[in-house]
Amino acid sequence: MTTIALDAASAARSNAYRKTAWRLMPFLMLCYLCAYLDRVNVGFAKLQMMDDLALSEAVYGLGAGMFFIGYFLFEVPSNVILHRVGARRWIARIMITWGIISAMFAFVETATQFYVLRFLLGVAEAGLAPGLLLYLTYWFPSYRRAKMTALWFVAIPLSGMIGGPLSGWIMERFAGVHGWAGWQWMFVLEAIPTVLVGILVLSYLKDSVEQATWLNDEEKALIRQELADDNQHKVQHASAGAFIRDRRLWLLAGIYFCVVMGQYAITFWLPTLVRNAGVAEPLHIGLLTSLPYLCAIFAMLLVARSGDKHQERRWHLAIPMLAGALGLSLAAVLGSNVTLSILSLCLAASGILAASSLFWMLPTTLLGGVSAAAGIAAINSFANLAGFCSPYLIGWVTTTLGSSAVGMYLITAVLAFGAFLVFRVPASQVNR
Repeated sequence: MTTIALDAASAARSNAYRKTAWRLMPFLMLCYLCAYLDRVNVGFAKLQMMDDLALSEAVYGLGAGMFFIGYFLFEVPSNVILHRVGARRWIARIMITWGIISAMFAFVETATQFYVLRFLLGVAEAGLAPGLLLYLTYWFPSYRRAKMTALWFVAIPLSGMIGGPLSGWIMERFAGVHGWAGWQWMFVLEAIPTVLVGILVLSYLKDSVEQATWLNDEEKALIRQELADDNQHKVQHASAGAFIRDRRLWLLAGIYFCVVMGQYAITFWLPTLVRNAGVAEPLHIGLLTSLPYLCAIFAMLLVARSGDKHQERRWHLAIPMLAGALGLSLAAVLGSNVTLSILSLCLAASGILAASSLFWMLPTTLLGGVSAAAGIAAINSFANLAGFCSPYLIGWVTTTLGSSAVGMYLITAVLAFGAFLVFRVPASQVNR
């Protein structure tokens, strides 16, 4: 082909992916923002809810973690169903169900009710994260997916930036309205967008490239061909036994378990760490918690761009994990100083959330077809048991020792171990 023809083909390819990204990514970010808003708000509800219901730190830690038991049990079946029935209908079902359950937290009165609803919330939401990750593989080949994954994962820090001040404002502004506490209003009001977006999914998302109304026939053929070429390099297991025996799958699950331990230390305990530094008002706590998430957005995008540019995955994952570990340790050491504590938490959130998004380049590069659907879900399902372990561990240590610092040091050690495991993955299999 001539230089002019190559340039024209490259421009057509870039234009097709650009249109697809603009069509899908903002909406997928909105879906995931709703999911994490429902995870961030329980950390704020804790500031009032635990006292109102006379519940301990250990009860909160166990309840926060119960979400991930339901999530673990139903993650793989949910993602396999999504692969078979289509993303549009299944993602809508997930969002509408969990929105309704989230609103029901306003009526919690006992620890048992808190545990049950957290478990059911996990059951309802199971499949969303791996489902959306799988959905990206239907539209973008490996060499473009780190940036797209990072854009989607930006919804996590955005939910913290928006959810923190919003939750603090609702808890102050609506406290006592119609006899309800501020945390009760927060659960109801923040559940409404999830249900509405879930309904919108049915008309907005498309299940395949063939249904993409924003692409012409030439652009559809181009994307289909690149996806077919990309999938030739991926593993598709011949049986369930081969799937379970694949050591790489368990290695990836172990790495992500370590990342998630750090991620939920941030998600569930950031408001408490800010309060412990000497900030009292819920709105002020919400505003300060937005700063680490803002830093994380820039870190995620920069690291993802670098990873795609250099076609390197392992160092781009391990270094943010170590940075996150350092940030958590410094936050524990400097916890009594507001300024230094916030700066440390900025480093922790930037490193951990950048690692959380970059990790998914490993399994989505290795696996294809039904193996990708089940593998992504299995890795996410197993690793999200860390969502149970992390808050329960920190809650138990805090209740037992009267300080959360030891819990943070334990999470730091887990992140460092996970960074070591990253280099057990062969570079030749993931650096593309």
